[in-house]
Amino acid sequence: MQRHDLKHLVIMRHGEADFPRGVPDHDRPLMPRGAREAAAAGAWLAEHAGPDMILVSPALRTRQTVTWVCSELGEKAPTPQLWESLYHGTDAQLVAAVNHVPETVRTLLVVAHMPGVVDAVLRLASRDSEPDAMMDAADGFPTAGTAVLEVPGEWALLDGADARLTQFYAPHV
Repeated sequence: MQRHDLKHLVIMRHGEADFPRGVPDHDRPLMPRGAREAAAAGAWLAEHAGPDMILVSPALRTRQTVTWVCSELGEKAPTPQLWESLYHGTDAQLVAAVNHVPETVRTLLVVAHMPGVVDAVLRLASRDSEPDAMMDAADGFPTAGTAVLEVPGEWALLDGADARLTQFYAPHV
């Protein structure tokens, strides 16, 4: 398949979140550092892999992350769509969410949580993935870490070892 036929799946972990006493996990906000991480990742995405669809966990920290990302994407930012199963979702749940994306989407951004994000990237990454990107993704997947995978086929058929991990970005703020 030719390069222009490829779609891109961008899997991102939320920015660093706070642990305020008495606040349920779902409602944990980003720390100031997490907001800076999310903005840096958004600026990087604007240059490298601007999405035309965003799926996001409904947790406050992921929604805040997407707000910062979209701020950096500017008018090109699509309206994020909440996807309930991304909240503490497994790799299988993350892949299932991607499988429902319309084929017209060329670049999809999914913003979710550990360990689902790293597990999904490692599940989907093919043997011909970029070694440095694989090492960076597997080495802890830091907050606001962002993996870019090339998807040669249909979203609905994506399952395992069938996307090529090409880049991994971790903001240093």
